[in-house]
Amino acid sequence: MNTAERTVTEISKNPRRYLPETFKVTDWNTIEPYFIELRDRNITSAEELENWLLDRSELESVLQEDMGWRYIKMTCDTQNEDATAAFQFFVEEIDPKIAPYDHELNQKLMASPYVANLDQERYRIYLRSVKKALEIFREENIPLNTEISTKQQQFAAISGAMTVTLDGEEMTLQRAADRLKNPDRAIRETAWRTIQERRSQDWEKLDQLYSELITLRHKVATNAGFANFRDYMFAALGRFDYTPQDTFDFQDSIAQVVTPIISGFDRERKAELGLAELRPWDLDVDPSNKPPLTPFKNGSELLEKSIECFYRLDPFLGDCLVTMKNMGHLDLESRKGKAPGGYNYPLDEVGVPFIFMNATSSLRDVVTMLHEGGHAVHSFLTRNLALGAFKHPPSEVAELASMSMELLTLDYWDIFFPDADERKRAIKTHLEGVLETFPWVATIDKFQHWVYENPEHTLAQRHEKWVELFDEFNQKEVSWAGLEQFKTYAWQKQLHLYEVPFYYIEYAMAQLGAVAVWKKFKENPTEGLQGYKNALALGYTKSISEIYEAAGIRFDFSTEYIKSLADFVKGEMGRL
Repeated sequence: MNTAERTVTEISKNPRRYLPETFKVTDWNTIEPYFIELRDRNITSAEELENWLLDRSELESVLQEDMGWRYIKMTCDTQNEDATAAFQFFVEEIDPKIAPYDHELNQKLMASPYVANLDQERYRIYLRSVKKALEIFREENIPLNTEISTKQQQFAAISGAMTVTLDGEEMTLQRAADRLKNPDRAIRETAWRTIQERRSQDWEKLDQLYSELITLRHKVATNAGFANFRDYMFAALGRFDYTPQDTFDFQDSIAQVVTPIISGFDRERKAELGLAELRPWDLDVDPSNKPPLTPFKNGSELLEKSIECFYRLDPFLGDCLVTMKNMGHLDLESRKGKAPGGYNYPLDEVGVPFIFMNATSSLRDVVTMLHEGGHAVHSFLTRNLALGAFKHPPSEVAELASMSMELLTLDYWDIFFPDADERKRAIKTHLEGVLETFPWVATIDKFQHWVYENPEHTLAQRHEKWVELFDEFNQKEVSWAGLEQFKTYAWQKQLHLYEVPFYYIEYAMAQLGAVAVWKKFKENPTEGLQGYKNALALGYTKSISEIYEAAGIRFDFSTEYIKSLADFVKGEMGRL
């Protein structure tokens, strides 16, 4: 029996200590007795309080996993009415009833005379989060959050239904976007315009949906005593390590340091392509006009090559993906009716996550697989932590796991690109993409700040502000003449705005951290990889700064730090 098989065996024998092994989530009546028991349990020592925490965590993990599977099944087939109904049932009939008990259990914990006798270092971060949750909880927000969750589903349904027909073939937008890599400029332009025209059919619908979400979210914030939803979300996301002003400073640094670098890339691209002007459909094609990279043929091949890549970096990493494969915890290929995007969904009880993506045989798909694989490894490294809350670090750490994996595996990309020249081309393209992450993230983040600071804005003001911000950070060498209406709505493709508001600046913070992890790894592979794993294994038992420190890097987004790491990336590109 190999290591991966042993891992699967261990996972299958993970017993419950509080709930019956036969317990299944069917309706609220099957769940409520356990919340009542936890609420009413008499606790007479620190040991009993710790056992109570473990029992509560088990209940929460079972519920989290049940909801997770409902979400996964819905996104895998947005046209499956039963799957959608099952998810909506949890969101509308179960989740709202959990919230008041969750608040009462938080109150019980913090009121216990034995909370001071808990290991304060072990529980420091958790107790800090509980206190913050108590501060912002308002019972009147429960139905509002239910309505928000229901509306958020509409984005996936609207986006999942978007298809186009090119050369007589109906395809998803993700598959159509592969044509943007075609050396034939006419094919690229046709594909780009076709995609944008299809998106334009839902401009009004997505504008209206976003307006409704803004109104609901602002109400949640004011109910909780905040001036706006941005301030509420900084509290709700547990952003203890930085402030809104820090993000504004970060945005300014990106504009100063990274945007000029990207403009330089675009000038080189325009010259290499021999174009009088660079257009939006010219940004994904290889500048030497080589055909698109084809690193795999289908989802199965993508998975097998990713497994081999992980094994060559570290045997444990390969075991993680093999375990997921054996358990059927992956859905990789793009198809009609599937929700857009990609994710790694943690499943707390079993401890083996699920990877969802829309692969179409492109370089971007390889990066997505490695990215989500990094999230998956994070889940494996934290699966044995005592509390569910310990397993869910903030996004600044979660995205460090995924973005670092993209870079740590670069030395093994010959698995996907056996030809040396193609491998160099793939790595150069990816490293350009690493730097391009920063301006786009800054644009989305700054846009969200403005949206929620000005919740009464008109659609015209929203569109004007978006274009202003887009132009501040992006594509200064690209001509959008005659295409201005498409630029105006470019933000609508970003699912984070609809489904996970304010979860985006973390990508830039973590991207910076990932470059630092990679730099350390290049200097000392053994020490760099071990630091990465040590940091992830902490879960959320330490602060963000402490976790970064465990990886041997800094949680720092000053202008000089950004410049030093951007220069490192440019240096690595120059060595290809």
